[in-house]
Amino acid sequence: MSDSRRTGSRTGREDGAGEGAGGAPRPESVGDVSDGVHGPRRVLPYLGVAVVVLAVLTGGIVWLFQDDLFPPFGDVRACEGSDLRLPDVISAGGASIPAMASDVHYFTRNGRAEVTFVSDQVEDYLRRTGALPDGRPLFDEKYGTKAVADDEIGLPDGLCGSSLRGPAWIYHFTSTTGSGVDVMVERSPADNESFRFPARAVVTYSLP
Repeated sequence: MSDSRRTGSRTGREDGAGEGAGGAPRPESVGDVSDGVHGPRRVLPYLGVAVVVLAVLTGGIVWLFQDDLFPPFGDVRACEGSDLRLPDVISAGGASIPAMASDVHYFTRNGRAEVTFVSDQVEDYLRRTGALPDGRPLFDEKYGTKAVADDEIGLPDGLCGSSLRGPAWIYHFTSTTGSGVDVMVERSPADNESFRFPARAVVTYSLP
């Protein structure tokens, strides 16, 4: 009996290795679980650094493209530095620009405005302003003059948008308000009697 008791005692100790009283895990097992719980906490500082870096990068991008993201007056047609917002329907030189005009931009400063647009209705616009009386040919030298015959003609200072393509013609006239108006229009390079189709125009005039 004494041998069996001793054998049972040894067997019990061997089978229960790694367990505490009542079969509970040994302290080292509890430590393993604790490491798993505290692991995510060690990640939090890295997440905080990542958020800060992302915020700095986002702020830099916004600053770099702020002119594109936040145009003057919230109007995408307005060029940087403009001091007055033009209405949705722009009346330039005494007549509204063509309703279907595209690539419209404007620059306003000290009571003057410059407007550029592209349209296939430029002749109609000129007739409505009185720059070109009905029945008169497009390039009557009584009402206008040749512009610089460069392949590309830059826009006036401050006005944003694409340059004009030469050749171009400039109309000079007085609007119904008594102010002087200039309209530069792209001429057709192949036909001396017509505009490009569509044509870019630049209108310079005084604001009422």
